[in-house]
Amino acid sequence: MSESDTTDAGDGTQLRTPIVAVLGHVDHGKTSLLDEVRGSAVTAGEAGAITQHIGATAVPLSTISDIAGSLVNPDDFDLPGLLFIDTPGHHSFSTLRSRGGALADIAILVVDVNDGFQPQTHEALDILKRTQTPFIVAANKIDTIPGWNPNPDTPVQATLERQSDRAESRLNEKLYELIGELSDEGFSADMYWRVQNFRENIGVVPVSAETGEGIPDLLTVLMGLSQRYLKSEMSIDTEGPGIGTVLEVKEERGFGATIDTVLYDGTLRADDTIVVGGKNEPIITDVRALLQPRPLAEIRTEKQFEQVDIVRAAAGVKIAAPDLDDAMAGAPVRVVRDRNLEEVVAEVRAELADIEVVTEEQGVVVKADTLGSLEAIAAALGEAEIPIVRAEVGDVAPRDVAVASTADEPKHAAILAFNVDILDDAAREIEQGNVDLFTDDVIYQLIEEYEEHVAAIKDAQQEQILDKIQRPCRFRILEDHTFRQSNPAVVGVEVLSGTLKRNSRVVKWAGNEPERIGELKSLQDAGEDVDSARAGESVAASIDGPTVGRQIEEGDELWTELPEKHAKILEQELADEIPADELEALRMYLDKRRKRDPFWGK
Repeated sequence: MSESDTTDAGDGTQLRTPIVAVLGHVDHGKTSLLDEVRGSAVTAGEAGAITQHIGATAVPLSTISDIAGSLVNPDDFDLPGLLFIDTPGHHSFSTLRSRGGALADIAILVVDVNDGFQPQTHEALDILKRTQTPFIVAANKIDTIPGWNPNPDTPVQATLERQSDRAESRLNEKLYELIGELSDEGFSADMYWRVQNFRENIGVVPVSAETGEGIPDLLTVLMGLSQRYLKSEMSIDTEGPGIGTVLEVKEERGFGATIDTVLYDGTLRADDTIVVGGKNEPIITDVRALLQPRPLAEIRTEKQFEQVDIVRAAAGVKIAAPDLDDAMAGAPVRVVRDRNLEEVVAEVRAELADIEVVTEEQGVVVKADTLGSLEAIAAALGEAEIPIVRAEVGDVAPRDVAVASTADEPKHAAILAFNVDILDDAAREIEQGNVDLFTDDVIYQLIEEYEEHVAAIKDAQQEQILDKIQRPCRFRILEDHTFRQSNPAVVGVEVLSGTLKRNSRVVKWAGNEPERIGELKSLQDAGEDVDSARAGESVAASIDGPTVGRQIEEGDELWTELPEKHAKILEQELADEIPADELEALRMYLDKRRKRDPFWGK
C-alpha cells in the first residue's frame, strides 16, 4: 500500500483518498473509461505510481496532475488522489454502503452521448438520489460524433476549438439532450465549466474513453469536487481500527473463502481479529493473510497476489480468514483490536439491521447479489406495493423454492432473482413445481416482468369469475315470432343490450319490482344450439314457465335476473372488463332496483 494514499492533516488525523464509483448502462464505456485513466497514467510515465488494489485502482495526486496538465495545480489540493472502485457489470456496487451511506464518496455516471439514457442509467440515478451521493456525468464517446477530429488526451475546451462548426453543433445538440434528460429526472445540470455551485448543479464532462479527450477535465472536476465538498469527511485516524465493506466473497486456491474488501477508515493488520456481516450472524474471525495484486511489473510471476502486513484507508484488499463462507457482499467489516468484542459485534448487527428488508406474512421471495442491491429492490418493490416474504443475498437455493411454493395466492408463488445464479437443485424444483422465477440485472425490468405476470394472473382469474357470474341483459320478444305458446314457450327475441345466456332466470319489470316469469332453457340460432347471444343478435329462446298471451306478450321487454351479489361484483370489480352495452344494461337494472332500495347491490 503506497503511503501516498493518505496525506497528513495534522492533529494525528490524515486525509484519506475519496472513493469514486463508476456507474452507467452496460456498453456505455464504464470499463473503458477506467482503462483510459490507467493508460493515461502509464503514458505520463507514472506507471509505478498507480497501485492496483483488490477491486479498486488508486491514482495519486501527482499522476492526476501529470494527466490534467495545466488544469490541476497540485499545491491547491490536500487530498492524496482518488480511489476508483472497479465495478464492471456490477452497477449494484453503487448501492454498497458504509455506515448507512453509500460506500462511494462520489460517483461518475457514464452516458453514451449518442445513446442517451438507458434502463441502467435511470436505475443508477435512482440509486444516487436515494443515497444522496454527489456525482458528475461523463458524456462518453464524443469521438463518434460525425466529422469529429480527435485530439488525443486533450482537455475538452482545447479539442472543441479544433472542431468544425458542424461537429461542435452536433455535439452540443447531443449534450443538451442529456441535460434535458437529467432535468426530467429532477437534476439541474450544465457543462461543467459553466457550473458555479456543484451542490446545486450537476457538471457534465464530455469525454472519449477511446482517445482520452476530456479525461484531464474529468479528473480535475473529481479532485475539485472532493477537495471542496468532501475534505471534512475524508479526515480519518489512520492508526485506528479499520472499517470497511465487503465487495465480493470469492474462493481462492490455497486460501478458501476470501473477502474482497474496501477499507474506508483506519488500518487493517495481518494479525487483527475482525467482525464481518454474515448471512445469519456476524462472523468473528482472525485474519490469516492480507493480499494485494502484485505490481504491474511483476504480474508475470506465478503468484497473483503478494501478502502485505498492513493496509491503510482508503484501499481495496483481499482478506483471507477462516469461516468466511457465509460473509455477504455489501456487509460491514470491522477490526476489533483494543475494543470490546461485544461492542464491535453489536455495531455490525446494527449496521445489518439498518439494511434489513421489511417482510410480510405473504409475499414474493427476493434474492440479490449484494446487500445494496437487495435494499434497492426492496425500495422499488415497496413503491410498487409488492410485499416480500423473504429477502436474502445469495444464489437461488431449494429452500427459496420451498418458501415460494407455500404462498396462499398464485401471484406470490414467485422468486425475483437479481444478478445471482440459480443452483441446479433449485432449477429442477422450479421446473417441476408451481413457482415462477424472474431473473434480470436491471431492477425495474425485473419488477416490470413480475407485474406483467401478476396482471396476466388477474386477467385469467377475472375470466373465470366472469364465466361463473350472471350477466345483465335486456331483450325483447319479436312480433310474429311465437313458435310455441307454453311448456316451454319458444319465441324469437332480439338482444338490446348485454349478454343473453341459457339457464338464466327471466324477469319482467312491474314498476320498480322485478317479477320472475320463468327460466331461459336454451337458445337457437338458425336451428343450431348456442350458449349465448350478444347485443344486436336475434335468436330463438325457449323459456320454461310463462305462456305467451298471459304472462308474456309479443313486443314485451324482458330482463335476465341479476342476483344482488353478482350485481355488486360486476359494478365494483369487473366494470372495466365487460362491454359498454352490458355496463349500460347493468346501470339500468341497478337504477330500477335502487329506486325502491337505494342500497341494493352496494
